[in-house]
Amino acid sequence: MDNLPIAMYIIPSIIMFCCGVYGFVTRKNLIAILISLELMLNAVDINFVVFNRFLYPGQLEGMMFTLFAIAIAAAETGLAIAIIVNLFRWARNIDIRDLNKMKF
Repeated sequence: MDNLPIAMYIIPSIIMFCCGVYGFVTRKNLIAILISLELMLNAVDINFVVFNRFLYPGQLEGMMFTLFAIAIAAAETGLAIAIIVNLFRWARNIDIRDLNKMKF
């Protein structure tokens, strides 16, 4: 497990990030967009941990950035879900094509 090259970690992270970007761009449902955003954030977290392990093996900066990013992602998810629930209560729909109805 310790002898795996860095590419064995980076390639799945790149695939995860690309899937997140694809889902973020192509989906119209707010929940699917939120899930795609979380996928991208998790790919970045993997990169933080991997680069910390290979570049600074004795230090914990990458781990701290990852913990901070996870905390921010959890707060962002809670806020986004609250917004989506309120949108659903108001419009009975969470399709982003209908969000132009929110203009005042």
